Amino acid sequence: MNDSARTADTTGTAVAADALAIVPLLNCLLREAAAPAGEPVAGHAVHRLRASGRLLRVRTGHRPSAPEVWSGTAWQLLRHSGLVDLAVQEMRAVTGRSNAALAAEMAASRAAVEALLTARARTAPPDDLWLRSEQALVMGHPFHPAPKARTGGGPPGAWLRYAPEAYGRFPLVLLGVRDDAVIDGGDTHALDALGQAPPGYRPLPVHPWQFGLTSHLPAVRAAFAEGRLVRLGVTPWEARATSSVRTVHVPGGPGRAGDLFLKFSLEVQITNDVRRIRKHELRHVRRTDPLVAAAFRAMGGPAAWLGERGHRTVRGLEETFPVLVRDGLDGRLVPGTAAVLTAALVEGFEGSPLDRLTDPLPWWSAYLGQVVPPVLEAYARHGVAVECHLQNTLIAVDADGIPVQAVFRDTEGARALPGTPRAAAAKRLAYCLVINNLTEIANALAHRFPRAADALWPLARREVERYEKERGVPGTTALLTTPTLPGKASLLSRWIGADGTDPCYLPVPNPLAVRP
Repeated sequence: MNDSARTADTTGTAVAADALAIVPLLNCLLREAAAPAGEPVAGHAVHRLRASGRLLRVRTGHRPSAPEVWSGTAWQLLRHSGLVDLAVQEMRAVTGRSNAALAAEMAASRAAVEALLTARARTAPPDDLWLRSEQALVMGHPFHPAPKARTGGGPPGAWLRYAPEAYGRFPLVLLGVRDDAVIDGGDTHALDALGQAPPGYRPLPVHPWQFGLTSHLPAVRAAFAEGRLVRLGVTPWEARATSSVRTVHVPGGPGRAGDLFLKFSLEVQITNDVRRIRKHELRHVRRTDPLVAAAFRAMGGPAAWLGERGHRTVRGLEETFPVLVRDGLDGRLVPGTAAVLTAALVEGFEGSPLDRLTDPLPWWSAYLGQVVPPVLEAYARHGVAVECHLQNTLIAVDADGIPVQAVFRDTEGARALPGTPRAAAAKRLAYCLVINNLTEIANALAHRFPRAADALWPLARREVERYEKERGVPGTTALLTTPTLPGKASLLSRWIGADGTDPCYLPVPNPLAVRP
């Protein structure tokens, strides 16, 4: 490649990174800090920022884009850095606080997107459809100001090899934990099949990024010096990074009954939290996972739950090197189907079932029929609210790309009644199911098939009504009558330092509400 071609390629990647990074931040501003200023005209919509009164014009479509701010005499196009400045000014005016760290995260998120695009351009995507969908989220959460920041993880060169968006696959660090230092919860037999440990020790896989971030810590050094931990090398097989970054997929192989997922602590802030598995979260999983698994068993299929059957960690390093064992996909999908991550349906990826559609309504009806009933059933009849947002929901499709099964995961986000106040569980469920999941899928379909847009939500309302009528569980149609539902306010939450497990919410129009 000559110098001019290389410059053009770099410029193109920078422009693409800017466009991708702008969308989620712009979505946050429009949801949390602005109100429409008139009707859209010629493909553009104008919004007034509530605190400053400034006018912001965006190009309409599936995602708002090309933001412009009114200078008093003309519209001025904003790049990502300019939009960050505008967001900083607005949030300072709203809250009376500054937050230089979040401003830096926004910039780092955009830089990460550019690094990911560069890495993807020189790496072949996986052949497997499901893995390709797991590794497709380059833009990331569409309503977060810095969805791709990796705060605490070092520069991109330190973490790109572990990034799902860069098609990361890598061996795991394998440690041995002395028997008197092992803490096991639940069923951990699958971990014993991952490697050989010397007598008196049990194998413990560790994410290599986490090991690199923590191996210098005094507590870790002491564990090795005392013989509580020993190095056993690395696994002879490669794990594959999934969309959550800290959870990896281990394919089946010799000595292993089937595939599985492993979830690790990661001393890196991704979106709202440092992704460290806390001791109370391990206790929560052991209490909650059996309840969720029992609820899905009682339904009798086809919906499935990927249970988190056990965990292992090290005494004295409980939050540093824990590993959760999650069920794999083998034997849990309807035969003849392929799973895809629903978040990837929204962002787009090669081989997406949506690319094959000519009429979205049968596909949408099938999607609703697989996703909505098990979520409502688990909550209304069994008292568990699953965190069914796009990144925790897989949809299995048949040979024609039609949804025939929903698969849910991640016990950390699940809530069981009565341990969780009903109002809090209901709010979280409504946000995850309607605002995060159904709204995003419906918007993706409406963008592709604008003539069908008006028919999408009536079908969704009908699915909720059908569920209540057939299952005889009262109360679920409240989703159809409340005029607003909670929408997560991630920009405000991060700006004021709200706990990631208790973010701020704002009312957003309920697309399911029956209109006169």
